[in-house]
Amino acid sequence: MDKSFLTEFKQREYYNQCTDFDRLNELMSAKSIRAYIGFDCTAKSLHVGSLLQIMCLRMLQKYGHQPIVLLGGGTTRIGDPSGKEETRKMLSDKEIESNIKNIQKVFNIFLKTNNTKTKPIFVNNYKWLGKLNYIKFLRQIGKHFTINKMLSFDSVKLRLDREQSLSYMEFNYMILQAYDFLELNKNKNCLMQIGGSDQWGNIVNGVDLIKRYSSKQSFGLTTPLITLASGAKMGKTESGAVWLDKSLLSPYDYWQFWRNTDDRDVIRFLKMFTDLTLKKIDEIKNKNINELKILLANEATAMLHGKPAAKKAGLTAKKTFESGSIGEDLPTIKINRREIENGINIIELVIKSNLLTSKSEVRRTMKNRGIKVNNEIIEDQNLQILLNDFKNQNFLKLSLGKKKHVIVKIT
Repeated sequence: MDKSFLTEFKQREYYNQCTDFDRLNELMSAKSIRAYIGFDCTAKSLHVGSLLQIMCLRMLQKYGHQPIVLLGGGTTRIGDPSGKEETRKMLSDKEIESNIKNIQKVFNIFLKTNNTKTKPIFVNNYKWLGKLNYIKFLRQIGKHFTINKMLSFDSVKLRLDREQSLSYMEFNYMILQAYDFLELNKNKNCLMQIGGSDQWGNIVNGVDLIKRYSSKQSFGLTTPLITLASGAKMGKTESGAVWLDKSLLSPYDYWQFWRNTDDRDVIRFLKMFTDLTLKKIDEIKNKNINELKILLANEATAMLHGKPAAKKAGLTAKKTFESGSIGEDLPTIKINRREIENGINIIELVIKSNLLTSKSEVRRTMKNRGIKVNNEIIEDQNLQILLNDFKNQNFLKLSLGKKKHVIVKIT
């Protein structure tokens, strides 16, 4: 293979910072290594905000390296303060274990498992964190950390600067993450941790801890935090998170998310979130921007949901937008006939359909002529939707703007 892992890592705009780029590049070009990324399991699924990290794991496999996926059964019980303005909601043990099982399914879609040398190794840090003896841990690990240095890291400093509370529990998170790296280095021969740029301090702590503990060299590598050209955070939309799970977000909605990419982000996202070669992307970069958006949507959706689902989503979008009719793959919600017999307020119906999440959002959108029923703009906020509004007494199409639609069916 002509390129090295880190060369393509940079070319696809994954690169932010590295503890020793030249030495790591030399090492990864000479032999296969193991590297890990940690994922806390605070929800039933990951969303596209985690997709860049998953693409990094795929690239490790591409270059013959073995990814370790750390599912944070232990650290999820604590909560990472990085980028957070308040303490995370505490989840029960049962919720965390359920989340871990569901999240692992996502990695089994994106990562190859047929090669024993590169198939992912799944670990749950509760296995070792749950057994820690507090006094022993403080004596063996805690002695390597100074409060002065811990206070200097952004994950802590930003919260304190804003005078937002930071619990002692959260303050310990960076030590636990460093200990994870040490544990994987000792028992899995893991030489590198990859994470978002907000994890830099935590990752450097792990590299330093390994060096102090065993004099071994390990490496830290970070990716940039992805924001959209509009300034919004990757993975969040006005109607909620863009989940990597079809039970939480339909393949069609996932396709639409990518199809609606800002013009300024399209080429960057083709590099970051598809398997198209960089040469191919360079050849097509001056094509019609809408063609490129459809290509991005097709490639990204096929990777998660398969080519048939991506093709079906594309055909549904074409049918919906070009002919104004209803595509068969539009997301559907079911509503009981009894709720309709006496009428249901349009605002309630929009919220029930998950197009928007609050009444104020719906009212604001209606004022801007952004809500449609069966392709007709609705401005009356007191409108009652009745059985007669359902075609053949069976369904209607509810739309948010030009690009987001839901079929409402009566049961």
